[in-house]
Amino acid sequence: MIDAWDRISHSLERTLSPGHFQLWVKPLQGCLENDTLVLRAPNDFVCTWVKDRMLGRIRDAAADVLGFAPRVDLGSAQAGAPMLPVEPAAPQRRIVTQQMGLPMAHALPTQTIHNWRHQFDDFIVGPCNNLAYVASKSFCQDVAGSDQLFLCSAPGLGKTHLAQAIGSEIARQTNRQHLRVCYLSAEEFSSQLVMAIKAKAVEQFKTRFRSDLDLLLLEDVHFLQGKEKMQDELLNTLKSLQNQGRRVVMTSTFLPRELADIDPNLTSRFAQGFMAVINKPDHQTRLSIIDAKARAAQVNMPGSVAELLATRITSDVRQLESCLKNIFLKSRLLNMDISMDLVWDILQNYDLGGGSIDLDKIISFVCQAYGFGFDDLCSKSRKRDRVVARNTAFYLARKHTDLSLVDIGRRFNRKHSTVIKGIASVEQEVARKTSLGNQIARTINQLQA
Repeated sequence: MIDAWDRISHSLERTLSPGHFQLWVKPLQGCLENDTLVLRAPNDFVCTWVKDRMLGRIRDAAADVLGFAPRVDLGSAQAGAPMLPVEPAAPQRRIVTQQMGLPMAHALPTQTIHNWRHQFDDFIVGPCNNLAYVASKSFCQDVAGSDQLFLCSAPGLGKTHLAQAIGSEIARQTNRQHLRVCYLSAEEFSSQLVMAIKAKAVEQFKTRFRSDLDLLLLEDVHFLQGKEKMQDELLNTLKSLQNQGRRVVMTSTFLPRELADIDPNLTSRFAQGFMAVINKPDHQTRLSIIDAKARAAQVNMPGSVAELLATRITSDVRQLESCLKNIFLKSRLLNMDISMDLVWDILQNYDLGGGSIDLDKIISFVCQAYGFGFDDLCSKSRKRDRVVARNTAFYLARKHTDLSLVDIGRRFNRKHSTVIKGIASVEQEVARKTSLGNQIARTINQLQA
């Protein structure tokens, strides 16, 4: 199958962010030999990164495309580089590839992106997000004072939706074939800078971000906490873009004033544009979301079922949408009408908000889930299992309570900066779908009212 890797990489392109695909998947050379997917990275750095963080996604995509789960033989094409075995030892195969350096030619996705996943038309507006929605729409109108926007919310409430909607709308309005847009996360920005440094291509990196952009959409800027070099580069990038009248949208789980270990000058830059906070959706907004999704899927949603879902799933929109997709799919697969019994069967897999979730309940849940006492969570221990448990408690407290970061930290004898880092760590692990991230996600999903 000569085109097997092409089809697998196309599948990955549809599921990965543009930045991740361009940076880590596109530089790979691959082919299928017997039942083994043979991949070669251009150098050891890319090979190690893919092995540690991307291999599971590649295996899943290969299984979907090929109809079976192949073995994966991943190595570096760099001269003299040792193989990185990721499966039980397999015979080494000879692949003819062009000698490559770091894949800087594909590292920065600054071209027009045509596959925006979210639009303004499918964003449900309510009191919880109206200001952020209006600010995002106004940003697209190029009105005075709208050259920078900072969107803040807890995970799953819509900041990514609005960021992508802005990119899609500006690309549509400009009617330009080659609008220079860069949409990526702060983690991807950092990874590309690291690669540029290793490839001795920093000036090329600076040119692409500071001179070759019309719009920068940068997600999860809180990732840069404690990363001094990355902060310096972003600060200079924002200064350059502002001086040229270019436009920037940033998102974060935290307001600029809540961030820790960030250069004060960068914090000031974050706060100088318009800032909009997205809050948890109220009951009526949740009902509107359910109605809109049901109409889009062309399914009949009984009013009693919609009311149940709106009452029970209150923590975030992403979880509500996931639950609805599972309900629609099960209904179609089993050729069943959507009923209370069917919905209750699916609801048991989700974080239900029908009861009050306070910090005491979260602490009790985390202690039981991880097998620790409260004294262990509050101790000075830096053992990995205790840190993960503590960070999970921070994350759940931020998500389910209205306590400030200072109040959360005080309960665990920690500074608010430690709370921020812990929450960011959980978000990153879950987003990357690492083995630890999947474990944390399963634990979080067990918290029920």
